[in-house]
Amino acid sequence: MVDDRPVPLDEYPVHQVPLSMKHVATGDRNAYDRCIFHVLDHEGRALLITGLGVYPNLGVIDAYTTFRRGDTLYAVRASDALGEDRMRLEVGPLRIRVERPLRDFVLSCAADPDDPDGLSYEIHWSADFPALWEPHHQQRRGGRLTLEGKRFVQAGRCVGWLRAGGEAIRLTAGAWTGTRDRSWGVRPVPGEEGGRLAQEHPTEGFHWIWCPVRFDDRFLMVITQEDADGHRSLNDATLVRPGRRDRQLGWPQAEITYRPGTRHPEHALIRLGDIRKPLELEAEILTSSPLATGAGYPPAEDWQHGTWRGPRWTDRRTYDLTAPHPRAAYGVTDHAARFRLDGQTGYGVFEHGSFGRHDPSGFSGFDSVAPQGG
Repeated sequence: MVDDRPVPLDEYPVHQVPLSMKHVATGDRNAYDRCIFHVLDHEGRALLITGLGVYPNLGVIDAYTTFRRGDTLYAVRASDALGEDRMRLEVGPLRIRVERPLRDFVLSCAADPDDPDGLSYEIHWSADFPALWEPHHQQRRGGRLTLEGKRFVQAGRCVGWLRAGGEAIRLTAGAWTGTRDRSWGVRPVPGEEGGRLAQEHPTEGFHWIWCPVRFDDRFLMVITQEDADGHRSLNDATLVRPGRRDRQLGWPQAEITYRPGTRHPEHALIRLGDIRKPLELEAEILTSSPLATGAGYPPAEDWQHGTWRGPRWTDRRTYDLTAPHPRAAYGVTDHAARFRLDGQTGYGVFEHGSFGRHDPSGFSGFDSVAPQGG
C-alpha cells in the first residue's frame, strides 16, 4: 500500500499544481531544490560555504559545509531519507533555520562529541538588500534538457561564532560578509545516463563567472556563461540600491589575470557597459575553496549531492589544500574577494570555472593554462 497522505505543508496555500506538496510536478529523477550560503571575512583569512538540498524524486535530503582556514579545509557532509516536513532544514549536525524569510537565517553545525577540535558554528546571516532574480538557466546535451533552474541571490552580513582546529573565531559586525543563492528545478545527479550523454556529446569548453558583491549601500550581481567559442548562454549584470530601481549594467566583459601555469584567478577586471556611465569592477582574490573538494559538487570523487548513502549518514574530514587535488581543476571554485567599484570597496564571491577550450581567454584545450611569466 502506498502511503500518500497529506503532509504538513499541504495546510498552506502554496500549491502550484493539483498535487500534494510531497510531490513535484516533474517525474525527472534530477529534480532538486537547494540553497548555498557563503560567509567570508574581509581580511581573506576564512571562507565558509554551506548548503542544503532536497531531491524529491530520489527521496534524499543532504547538506554540507566547508571551512577554509589557512591551507586546511574542514568539511562536514550529511545525508538522510527525505521526510514529510519540508520546513525542517536539518540533516545530521547541519541546520539552516529560517527566522524571517528573505531576511534572517541561523546557520549551525553541531560539534562532534568525539572530536572537540572539529568544525562547529552558529552564525546569524542577515540580508542587507532585497533578493534578486538571476536569469533563467537552461543547459542541454544533444537534445536532452539536463539543467533548468530558477534562482535568486542575496547579500548581507554575518555575526556569531565558529570553532575549528581548536581555535574559536568570533564573527563581528562589519568584518564579515555573507552571500546566498536559492535555486530549484532540474540539475544532474550522478547516475542513470549522465555518463552516456557526456560521451556522446562531450563538452569542448566551459567558462563561468558568478559574482555577488556587497557594498555598504548597494549590491551588484554579475553572471556569465560561455562555451568554447565564447558564445554566451547566460548573461546579466544588475545593481541593486534600496529605494531605487534596479539598474542593468549591460554586457559584462571580464579580463582575468591567472596565476602562471594554472587557471586560478588572482585578479579580474569586469567592464560593465552601462551607456550612461561605464563602470569597472575590480576583483582581488583573497582565499579560495574548490567546490569539488568537500562540498559535493562535480566532479568530486568522495561524495556528490543527491546520492544515497544510507540513513543518517554523516562524514567529517579535513583536506590539505597544499596537496594536489586534480579533479578540483575541472570544477567550479568559489573565491572570497575584495572588490572596488566607483570609488567604493566591497566584498563577495568571485565564483569561477574555466576548463577546456575557451577562445576569448586563449585556452586551446583541457591541458591549456596561463603562460608562465617571462
